[in-house]
Amino acid sequence: MNLQSKVAIITGASKGIGKAIALALGQNGAKVIVSSRRQEAVEKVAEEFRAIGIDATAIAAHTGEIKDIHQLVEKTIEIYGGIDIIVNNAATNPVFGPVEFTDGSAFDKIMAVNVKGPFELCKKAYPIMVKRGGGSIINISSIGGISPEFMLGIYSVSKAALISLTKVMAKEWGKDSIRANAICPGLIRTKFSQALWNNEEILNNYLQKVPLKKMGEPEDIAGLALFLAADDSAYCTGGVYTADGGYTI
Repeated sequence: MNLQSKVAIITGASKGIGKAIALALGQNGAKVIVSSRRQEAVEKVAEEFRAIGIDATAIAAHTGEIKDIHQLVEKTIEIYGGIDIIVNNAATNPVFGPVEFTDGSAFDKIMAVNVKGPFELCKKAYPIMVKRGGGSIINISSIGGISPEFMLGIYSVSKAALISLTKVMAKEWGKDSIRANAICPGLIRTKFSQALWNNEEILNNYLQKVPLKKMGEPEDIAGLALFLAADDSAYCTGGVYTADGGYTI
């Protein structure tokens, strides 16, 4: 899992799954760009990483804003000279309820952050990765992208689209030695999903369907992301990997 000399951008990296992935990549030698919406939040994480010897830089970017995404890529090139790994982890879900109560503005926001953001980031980085001789794109989808989750309809739609986008990138960019894979987490103990695991009824219902009888931790996703980032997975592209304790069996 040696990532020495590799440069990785991780979005949504100020906490939860994104932070765990950034830490794992950094601990295995990658230079990590820690990105999220607020500069103070990502700077705090980058400082934590630097304190343990990781080469980390904080660059704030809102993945729903094309200008921010382009600046993220440009600043990364300015600092490190290239990009080898992209982890599209940033996501949003401003609504919890039936689709008939999801208005157009919420729909647009979900799609902008969860689908268009990763598309724009990877498209902007594509020629840079080609010059580097290839790279690895890891899109953090969801089990909702495989089978829609109750009360998370449009979020599930966006994650299904992200899976399809991953496969398109894998098919079209394989000739350039750029790999693209998707990870579909189940219920993970993060602030993003807190409304679900803080609800005893929802949590118990979920755990009844999980063979491992437990919810996941951010580190459970980080290990899989590390494998997909490294050359150990050199023949893996277009894959959709679940990390859900067996929920989708």
